[in-house]
Amino acid sequence: MKSKLRNLFRQVEWSYLSQLYKPILVIILGVHSFTASAQNVKVLALSEAVDLGVRNSKNLKLAQSKIDQAIVRYHQALDSRLPTGSVSYTYNHAEILANKVQLTPEQQPVILPKHADAAIGIAGLQEVLFAGNKLRYARESTQLLTDIARLDADKDQEEIIYNITNAYYNLYKLQQSKKVVDQNLQAIDRQIKQAQRFFEQGIVTKNDVLRFQLQRSNVELSGVDLETNRKIVVYNLGILLGLPDNTDLQTEELHNPVSEAPALTSFMETAFANRQELKSLSLNSQVADLNIKSIKADAMPTVLVGTNAYYVNLKGPFLPQTNGFIAPVTAAATVAWNFDRIWQNKNKISEARIQKTQLDITRDLTTDQVKTEVNQNYQNYVKALERIKILETSIVQARENDRTTASQYQNKVATATERVDAQSELFQAQINLELARADAQIAYYTLLKSTGKISQK
Repeated sequence: MKSKLRNLFRQVEWSYLSQLYKPILVIILGVHSFTASAQNVKVLALSEAVDLGVRNSKNLKLAQSKIDQAIVRYHQALDSRLPTGSVSYTYNHAEILANKVQLTPEQQPVILPKHADAAIGIAGLQEVLFAGNKLRYARESTQLLTDIARLDADKDQEEIIYNITNAYYNLYKLQQSKKVVDQNLQAIDRQIKQAQRFFEQGIVTKNDVLRFQLQRSNVELSGVDLETNRKIVVYNLGILLGLPDNTDLQTEELHNPVSEAPALTSFMETAFANRQELKSLSLNSQVADLNIKSIKADAMPTVLVGTNAYYVNLKGPFLPQTNGFIAPVTAAATVAWNFDRIWQNKNKISEARIQKTQLDITRDLTTDQVKTEVNQNYQNYVKALERIKILETSIVQARENDRTTASQYQNKVATATERVDAQSELFQAQINLELARADAQIAYYTLLKSTGKISQK
């Protein structure tokens, strides 16, 4: 009698559950089918993602425009050494209203014409031979500023590559975690089937079956959260790479990181040689030196040479008759010295030297910050590698514990709770290991970024 009641209860329960979950299953399958057809799945290698991001980055395009602007300014400085020239033509017409002049009664009056015309043309060419080397300092300064603009663009590129790399590995973490979830769902399904057989044989209680079903629901909830986060990361990464909004991205399988990290000193040396901030401050220090020299050169004499040609026509017509105009040509050399700059520029030089000192101090501070940053990232990378080793050991332990508990459960030595706990521990250990591997890669690229060489990887 009890057996018949148990079978009736089981039939009613599974009928109810099937009616409850059938619409949900249909909806899930329909949504999955629609999503698969609406999106373009693209498997990306990290190098391909970086190339796309760099090629389509709006920030890098803006940085390139700043480089172009600096180059144009440099050419403007080169143009300043070229001779200057000008040409002009002036035509004058005068109506003389009072044309009779008599200064004393005894003198004969001077009768002027009632109107007069005159045309004057001037063409000139000048060149500065010496101006205290101010023009040379200006050219060198703008060349250094161009190099600084290139360094700023390189830094922007490093930042973009790092952001893409970070997003790529975050997607990998979610992707691998989702894979572990799917594998565990399959394992739990097998366990549920086994528990159901045991229940039908009267070996376990209905509560044991429900425990495994509850475990499956919890794992499914984890899968839903992972899929939601994965879609967010895919969308954001697609924006970074300039891809269509409906593109579904997947990462390639990644290699395990190296087991041992290189020496810290090698990363320090690389950072001192490649960090854009240090290079930029060095160039700015050179610009400050040139500024001091330029201020001093402002107190030096200036030497100019030039030539001018004149066309003077007092009769008015643009093409006068023979002997109706004069055309003198002059050549001149000028030496000018604003010696008041000797005392006027004294405090300007002092200010420029203070600015130079500030740049040197800033470079020392930045060097200390770089050392601190590289050391911190290096230690994080070493810790990430050690974490992988520990988790690999824990995986072996969790698998052995799961195998032992499964055997004990089949032999009625372990309870369903213990069986579920063993599976959950293995599930968590598998996810932790995948996350640790991806975190180690992120830590490595973070370390490379702090050395200024991530784009050369």
